[in-house]
Amino acid sequence: MPELYELTLSAAAAQIRAGALSPVALAESLLSRIDALDADLRAWVTIDRDAVLSTARQRESAVHSGEPLGPLHGVPVGLKDIFYTAGMLTACGSKVYADFVPDFDAASVAKIKAAGGIILGKAVTTEFATSDPSPTRNPWNPAHTPGGSSSGSSAAVAARMVPAALGSQTGGSTCRPAAYNGIVGLKPTYGRISRYGVVPVSWSLDHVGILTRTVADAARLLSVLSGSDDNDPGSLQHPVPDFAAQLAEHDRPPRIGLVRQYYQDYATPEIWAHTESVASQLAAAGAEIVELPLPDSFARVHSLQRIVMNVECAAFHQANHRIRAADYAPRIRAGIEMGLIMPTAAYLQAQRLRRQFQTDFNNLTARADVIMTPTTPAPAPPDLNTTGDAAFQVPWTAAGLPTITIPTGLSAQGMPMAVQLGGPWAQEGKVLGAAQWCERVAGLNQAPPIS
Repeated sequence: MPELYELTLSAAAAQIRAGALSPVALAESLLSRIDALDADLRAWVTIDRDAVLSTARQRESAVHSGEPLGPLHGVPVGLKDIFYTAGMLTACGSKVYADFVPDFDAASVAKIKAAGGIILGKAVTTEFATSDPSPTRNPWNPAHTPGGSSSGSSAAVAARMVPAALGSQTGGSTCRPAAYNGIVGLKPTYGRISRYGVVPVSWSLDHVGILTRTVADAARLLSVLSGSDDNDPGSLQHPVPDFAAQLAEHDRPPRIGLVRQYYQDYATPEIWAHTESVASQLAAAGAEIVELPLPDSFARVHSLQRIVMNVECAAFHQANHRIRAADYAPRIRAGIEMGLIMPTAAYLQAQRLRRQFQTDFNNLTARADVIMTPTTPAPAPPDLNTTGDAAFQVPWTAAGLPTITIPTGLSAQGMPMAVQLGGPWAQEGKVLGAAQWCERVAGLNQAPPIS
């Protein structure tokens, strides 16, 4: 019989709802798992054990008393340490926010609680969700980076310390660490999930990300978190569809647009050979694979994303940087200082060209059910001074289109490899359905070799 900490989000929620699983027993199992592993993995920064167990007891009482139960009832969820959580330290991995304790919950945190979820704790982030590496280690091999910036969230989910966690993505900070740690990472459409109460990197680019071990779990969490929010000016002002129904509708052999251009040249031979192998495996199971060319505007998207991110990051941090520059880590400090001297005309031009790329890339997605590429150019590098290469996620983030990564194999060194599936604006259900089908055909159902 599997240990309780091995249960997925959906399995745990179903067992709790049926009265077959105690929320207290589940919380205790996860806390024990953290005790056993986190001294080495360093995925967590703040856990209030008393609060976790107290909330678990409340959730258990609600089950016994027959109260209405939400879709996450009794299931612990982790938070990247940039999500405001009332009364809980939210330090953003930085000396600058070392003592910051919010007095309200981020919109996404409030929705998790309203759905019956339990906040397990704050997972380690790189400083202010940028590129200075965090202390977290990869559970597949601690000599390799877990990626970033959602390093703790991804490592914790992979190591079975929590069934799901929230991350964020401004470049590649959800899907890249998900791929490096062998789990599912979902970046929905820009604005689908409110960013209110999430410490920003770049208002134009920031997305709330979802980290789970299955596509179905990502869909469940997306259903809970989605919705317009007047407190977030970038919030998507559209009704939330029935993602569960869309997941079932699109869970069939899809038409997959494989992008060879750029990705084959930039990926290692091992990663590209694996991607082609996955495509062949999916085709043999009934998928239609077509090769699609990239739009001309793709050539400049990485530069545009960097300009927008640096300028908007500088705008947020300008006041603190003026008096506390020495307290910032080297890479974020360099990014802020680059943003501070960027000409206004360059920023506006970058935004104008990015809008053209958004249109072009969305038109590309209309030519298939999903677009497929490798998630990363290489498996997680054996280098703890890097968070890895976000080049393969940046286009999806800059375009604001939904994308998901699923684990599909192991490298010669035993590190996870993954493919990325993306789709049209606001069509998460189509992407999730295709991803679930691909997960069933080619997914890696294997835990990291830790005990």
